[in-house]
Amino acid sequence: MIRALGPTFLRPRFLVADVVRALTLVSLVVASVGWGGTALPVMALALLGVVVPRMLGLRPAFDLAVCLLVLLAGWSSVLEWYTTVFLWDKFMHVVLTGLLAAVLYVIGADLRAVPAPHAERRVVVAVLGLCAGLAIGAAWEMGEWLGHNFVDSAIFVGYDDTIGDLAADGAGGLLVGLGLPWLAGRREVVRPG
Repeated sequence: MIRALGPTFLRPRFLVADVVRALTLVSLVVASVGWGGTALPVMALALLGVVVPRMLGLRPAFDLAVCLLVLLAGWSSVLEWYTTVFLWDKFMHVVLTGLLAAVLYVIGADLRAVPAPHAERRVVVAVLGLCAGLAIGAAWEMGEWLGHNFVDSAIFVGYDDTIGDLAADGAGGLLVGLGLPWLAGRREVVRPG
């Protein structure tokens, strides 16, 4: 799998998601210059988030959905929508974390750490999706806490927010886990040699 990441990323086929990847690269510069502070690491993380789906050769619709939501999440942070738009934070935790849990599951299946989504009962895949969503959420919440304490105290953290975010992360992972056999299908992986 590791040897296929580079060739798969560099495959010549143009995808609509490639436009979003280019917009994310431009956004990195624009957000860093225009907003400074935490905008650079946030948009750099978004750039990583839009590159990984192409490296994995994900189904084009899945790839596009991940890229759009990652870019939207980056700008939502820069523009402070998470604290100013009612329930935006929870919506993004359900939808984006769900899709990222599916990406993590695909990576796990490629590494044979979890069963391939089409080769296992749907309920098992959904529960593993839930676990992936909770794991991503826990890592994210720890990152928020570290950011709040060591980077910028304006990064919002709080017990109720964290518990709500983790519940939304788990719900997103569970819901997307139900659709994983479809999401993980029709991949375009370029095998070297």
